[in-house]
Amino acid sequence: MEKRNKENKIIRIAITGPESTGKSTLTNQLAKHYKTVGVPEFAREYIASLNHPYTINDILFIAKSQIESEKALSNDAVQLLFTDTELIVTKIWSEHSFKTCDSWILESINKNTYDLYLLCNIDLPWEYDPLREHPNLREYFYNLYLNELITRNYNYTIISGNKEMRLENAIFAIEKFLSKRI
Repeated sequence: MEKRNKENKIIRIAITGPESTGKSTLTNQLAKHYKTVGVPEFAREYIASLNHPYTINDILFIAKSQIESEKALSNDAVQLLFTDTELIVTKIWSEHSFKTCDSWILESINKNTYDLYLLCNIDLPWEYDPLREHPNLREYFYNLYLNELITRNYNYTIISGNKEMRLENAIFAIEKFLSKRI
């Protein structure tokens, strides 16, 4: 693959879904497979560094920082850019935790769309992580993500299977998507 130039638009692919569904792993695997850039989840490092429980203002900061990180890293992308989470994640997180969502996030979801969304299924076992909060609500959250993608009429594919199958299924979905763009 060649670096982006004025004629080659970067294809942006969001990896989304509930906690502990392999988003970070899949983002890294896909970036490596396609020899391009994977944008890490900004929230993970940020929340880990807080010395207080996160607030609704933290979620807004996370959303803005995730977009800034993506913009900064997109200059290094080669045809494809994979991003670990996107603004629907912050919307659902904010609405669940605080029963509201900042208007900047709501407006920015529609301004910051992706060419393809890979929705990670909840068929992987839950893995404990001190930053994860809802091991018993995975199906509930999965349905919220699915509903958002359907309601917004976004181009998405559900990615299922164990770690190896997830990667194979994601590559298959991406190749199918890319073949339709030619």
